[in-house]
Amino acid sequence: MANNLAVENAGLKPAESRLAKALAGFKLRDTGFHLLTLAAAWAVLILLGGVIASLIVGSMPAIRAFGLNFLVTEAWNPVTEKFGAMAPVYGTIVTSLVAMAIAVPSALGIAIFLTELCPYSLRRPIGIAIELLAGIPSIIYGIWGLFVFAPFLQEHVQPGLISAFAGVPVLSKLFAGPPYGIGVLTAGVILAVMVLPIVTSISRDVFETVPTVLKESAYAVGCTTWEVLRSVVIPYTRVGLIGGVMLGLGRALGETMAVTFVIGNAHRIAPSLLAPGTTISATIANEFTEAVGDLYTSALITLGLILFVITFIILAISRYMLMRLQSQEGR
Repeated sequence: MANNLAVENAGLKPAESRLAKALAGFKLRDTGFHLLTLAAAWAVLILLGGVIASLIVGSMPAIRAFGLNFLVTEAWNPVTEKFGAMAPVYGTIVTSLVAMAIAVPSALGIAIFLTELCPYSLRRPIGIAIELLAGIPSIIYGIWGLFVFAPFLQEHVQPGLISAFAGVPVLSKLFAGPPYGIGVLTAGVILAVMVLPIVTSISRDVFETVPTVLKESAYAVGCTTWEVLRSVVIPYTRVGLIGGVMLGLGRALGETMAVTFVIGNAHRIAPSLLAPGTTISATIANEFTEAVGDLYTSALITLGLILFVITFIILAISRYMLMRLQSQEGR
């Protein structure tokens, strides 16, 4: 009897040893993976902190020289070293709003068509064609806008807008002036084309997450396609839709090369959307290599800091809206 127990214990010890080694290996790999992900997270925070710190340090000469007047001054004269951010900030916000006003309804319409109305044989080709727009480099959009789209607007669209809204109180100022072709409106349309595939792809993906049983139930009680979209699809996916719109807005705010080609690069604020203007990104791209003197360079870096703050505010607002929507869904 004692001999049998000794044999059994001898057989168990190697198995327990192998199990202990395997568990130790699992624990070691798990600890290494945890440390690796933690290091990646801290690296992102450190990198972001370094970017913010470098922007603040580089902006200090301009902040000391101009103070808060830098935000409300339109003048931009490198010769006299008088700089103001009002015109670039105005151009950045207006072009982005024009782009989103055009892109969001178009993107939602395309996404609804692809998910609800389009024949199955055409959904994949159309979806691929739209996604290919996101892969076109921005400089190609700029060249196309300058040599093809801007002349088309100058000859066929802008004269009609000027004459059509000549007697309307508000619209007469928004669409006034000679038809340059290039300008804030042209830049906004180019940005809309660039933002369109992003918003469309995200909207289509979130529309496809709606359970089929919800839509079929709505159709079963007699709802039309529009009523299903309004009462079922959009409320179910509104969090994802807002996220997609904000992602597209972030792309529009920071776009550089395409806007630089077609906006006219004029440091002035004009009420007309047809007039030339500038944006923060276009100003930095055009003038940073030519900046002479610490104050000139600091003014450009301050523009970058302002763009960073604007983007942060937009993201914070979007996060707040998403949190509100999620809390309402929870109740």
